[in-house]
Amino acid sequence: MRETRLHRLEAAEERQYMIQEGYEVYEKQGAPLGAAAFHCHSFYEIIYVLEGEYSSMLENQTYHMKKGDFLLIDCNVMHKYHFIEKKHDSSRRIIVWVTREMLRELSGEEMDLSACFREGHSCAYHFPIYYEEMLRGYLLKLAMEELPDVSEPAAKQVLDRGYLTLFFVYLNTLCGRQEYGFSQEDMVFHPMVEQVAEYIEQHIRQAITVEDLADHVHMSKYYFLRKFKEQTGVTVHNFVLNKRLIRAREEIARGKNLTEVWQNAGFSDYSSFLRNFKKAFGVSPGKYRELL
Repeated sequence: MRETRLHRLEAAEERQYMIQEGYEVYEKQGAPLGAAAFHCHSFYEIIYVLEGEYSSMLENQTYHMKKGDFLLIDCNVMHKYHFIEKKHDSSRRIIVWVTREMLRELSGEEMDLSACFREGHSCAYHFPIYYEEMLRGYLLKLAMEELPDVSEPAAKQVLDRGYLTLFFVYLNTLCGRQEYGFSQEDMVFHPMVEQVAEYIEQHIRQAITVEDLADHVHMSKYYFLRKFKEQTGVTVHNFVLNKRLIRAREEIARGKNLTEVWQNAGFSDYSSFLRNFKKAFGVSPGKYRELL
């Protein structure tokens, strides 16, 4: 019998955008150094730990995961791989990227399959072994380059959509159970980052200086800069910029005209907005609106 191969992303892969329509499922091994900086997506992401351990930071919380754990990352949430030396060299994970539109298409009238990303009390879960093995089975089938005994690409596409639907139906049901969410012992809370993020959200239409943020968290400027970089892995400037870009993308999705978009996101002028948007997302704001 021919060995089954999985679609794979290399550990050093820096791509944080989708190239397939609707969804992508990959295996990833080792410490993902290509995802070491804060970033966000306009699509949903799920990380399932097949083997070893893995750590991820979502804005103001770090989740330390073990074999069998699931991490759910909502759209436009800033996150990054949390590096721990030699801890994740043997880590093996399944990565799922799926768009809002795909989950909306798969959802019935009575069930919103994207609700698990928003309505759970936690972003990370560990389910009883029976359910975990069932979900793992669906993910492994989705990650396979070819399904055993299925030679027609069209047949595999139909089966994959079925597996994707089953996976999200069960995932949403399980995430509604509070006892399956991570406990406080499995998370590290970063209150300074939360305070900074809240201040940015409240003042995003205004100019925000390092001095403003340092005063808000009651630290000296240079101590704040150093502690923030230590905890997040990014500079304060890049963190604020990413927040503005997230807001801009949300404003575009709401149908705002581009003048309203860059003003509501707090950019000083259109040229600055255009330059940073294209650098982050690879397309102009106008083109992004067309793609939506």
